[in-house]
Amino acid sequence: MSDTKLHRIPDGILGGVCGGFADYIGWGRGLVRLLYVVFSILSAAFPGTIVYIILWIVMPKRKAVQS
Repeated sequence: MSDTKLHRIPDGILGGVCGGFADYIGWGRGLVRLLYVVFSILSAAFPGTIVYIILWIVMPKRKAVQS
């Protein structure tokens, strides 16, 4: 793992949670989103949705990098 902190990404599809988590663990954003959808479907969608909403509220948004 790197020194990267867990943040939501500002250009995320919905809330940036999956994209931020993917950046944190070093995986592709598409793969993490696909795994999230599969997890949600297999768990009847309710737990996955609750976890996503909680993370959306709790995870800080990464500040945009200024050039």
